[in-house]
Amino acid sequence: MADVLDINDSVELDVEDEGDQSVLRLKDKVVKRKGRGFGPGETKEHEKIRGYESIDSGDHGDEPGPQKSVEGWILFVTSVHEEASEDDLSEKFSEFGAIKNISINLDRRTGFLKGYALIEYGTYEEAFAAREALNGSLLLGQTVGVDWCFVKGPKKSKKRARRH
Repeated sequence: MADVLDINDSVELDVEDEGDQSVLRLKDKVVKRKGRGFGPGETKEHEKIRGYESIDSGDHGDEPGPQKSVEGWILFVTSVHEEASEDDLSEKFSEFGAIKNISINLDRRTGFLKGYALIEYGTYEEAFAAREALNGSLLLGQTVGVDWCFVKGPKKSKKRARRH
């Protein structure tokens, strides 16, 4: 690990101005960096990698609504019958597209389903069609609810609302 002090190249130092002002100006321009990749002779590759682990929001941008997970679009299915199996869910949901993953959690004590499942699709269109068609439908005699697992909230305004 290396500690490095970077001074912006655009700073012009006045050698003749030997006062507190020059020291303060110099301190404002110094950036202290710690960690790997900042040693002497290292290139500034870290500045090019700023968006490395970001998720592509696609056509839906910053607007409120469903949000893509790292691998796909996940639906949260509630009120699932306790004796439902993965085959029951995949049979019902595979009509709308290829299912990438199904997560079913079981209760440790009883061994039955906890009442919810997560179903992942590769594309937004498949997940949207399944959500629209199956929300409120019957699965093993129970009405299931289908909604997005990850949802972006409304944009936060920078102005604070006054409370009276």
